[in-house]
Amino acid sequence: MTPGVISALRQLEIRRLGLVGYDEALELQRELVEARRANRVPDLLLLLEHAPVITLGVRSEVARANVITTGERLAELGIEVHETGRGGDVTYHGPGQIVGYPILDLRPDRCDVHKYVRDLEEVMIRTCADFGISAGRIAGLTGTWVGADKIGAIGIRISRWITSHGFAFNVRTDLDHFKLIVPCGISDRGVTSLERVTGRTIALDEVQDALVRRFSEVFERCAA
Repeated sequence: MTPGVISALRQLEIRRLGLVGYDEALELQRELVEARRANRVPDLLLLLEHAPVITLGVRSEVARANVITTGERLAELGIEVHETGRGGDVTYHGPGQIVGYPILDLRPDRCDVHKYVRDLEEVMIRTCADFGISAGRIAGLTGTWVGADKIGAIGIRISRWITSHGFAFNVRTDLDHFKLIVPCGISDRGVTSLERVTGRTIALDEVQDALVRRFSEVFERCAA
């Protein structure tokens, strides 16, 4: 890419936040969405991990029905349950999973919700390829898949074309915790991780670097 093309790309500020509580992340996103709307910050990509938590989409009653264990068992495991403002059903977040929260202004040229979701899938598909994994899509389902197993989940919110929430990419996530739910309400598919598929240990920083590179490509942004 030529320097002239690079300078024409919109800036993408990357914030690597480490382990962040779910409530804290929700509040941070609310603040940054308003800051982005007022042009006080550029487009942002927050990369972080959460302590073990089950999150419910906007149709929380439906999502709660897909939590298939007891509150007592969740308490024993130290797993919280939170309602969210995103789309989608129920999912799990925990250490070893990279969560990406893009705070983007999709105006003027990317005001297409379907395309936005497909682009997030593409970011994870290309990241998988960086580690020698052939990933793809499954018709009628959201997310990034390796065969019949989901490696990357998506749950988004868009308010007046400013995005929040985003994607969760399994690197070395405790996959047993997904057995406590029907992930995304899909009962006939599995869940996997980068380390399970490759059979080797992979540094989270290495995966974050790949996600940043691929996100910048797909969304035509200049990461800083």
